[in-house]
Amino acid sequence: MGLRRDKGPILRPDFRMNLNRYPTRNDLAMTIRSVLPLLIISLVASLLQAADPQDFLGPPGGHPLLTGDMPAGVIASTRQHMGRQQPPPTYYQPVEFHGPRGVRFSLAQYGSFGEGESNLMAGLMIGQVYRFRVTGIPFQAGAELYPTIEMVDRTYPPPGLATSYPIPINLDEDDILAALEGRLVTRVIYLEDPQTATPLPQGPNGPTAMDVPEYQDPLEIADLRGRTVAILRIGSLAPPRAEILQAQFFFGHPSWAPIFKPQP
Repeated sequence: MGLRRDKGPILRPDFRMNLNRYPTRNDLAMTIRSVLPLLIISLVASLLQAADPQDFLGPPGGHPLLTGDMPAGVIASTRQHMGRQQPPPTYYQPVEFHGPRGVRFSLAQYGSFGEGESNLMAGLMIGQVYRFRVTGIPFQAGAELYPTIEMVDRTYPPPGLATSYPIPINLDEDDILAALEGRLVTRVIYLEDPQTATPLPQGPNGPTAMDVPEYQDPLEIADLRGRTVAILRIGSLAPPRAEILQAQFFFGHPSWAPIFKPQP
């Protein structure tokens, strides 16, 4: 995952994670998000002595194979190859985008974006990564963001009610401001185990965000509490001008299905 580097002072490390949760018919869905700054790597001279085998072990408490800071697409692809989920190849999982007042969302279609909707609803394929555009940001005239949503797994609503229980994709003002400052916000959305869930009230747009410490892996926490279904990444990466890089930026242009909500 890359960040667009802007000229100016180097940002100080500022970590932030939060947890979202929302109830469905039988599950409570929760989201964890983490804000990752630019990392400054320093080289430290090592002593000329025999290395301890423990020096090559990863940090304790991490996820055994996958972590929330992996590049977009790795987690969904790996879990599909491991047989963690095998949805029908043509199944489109309904999702619904929400944000602050005035914000509009549009999904990429062959490298271009439409006008956008305030509460965009669409069907996305499991195992794919989708690029979408965020415009109309309050007090940020002309600013645009291009987050990604990685579809890890699907939900299982009652037959015929899939569009009544979409996966909520929420961007709040803090997420947007952090991304505009050059940081990367990660939300891990998962369905919580109804047998162990603690019911909490939700906001008007669904899940309520809760912060978790920066040293914890959001994917690991999500897997411990339930079943991960999607990963949202919000950064400051802009579309490349070179046509040869378009396919990589849009993750191969995966197909999606528009969902038209009935007018009240």
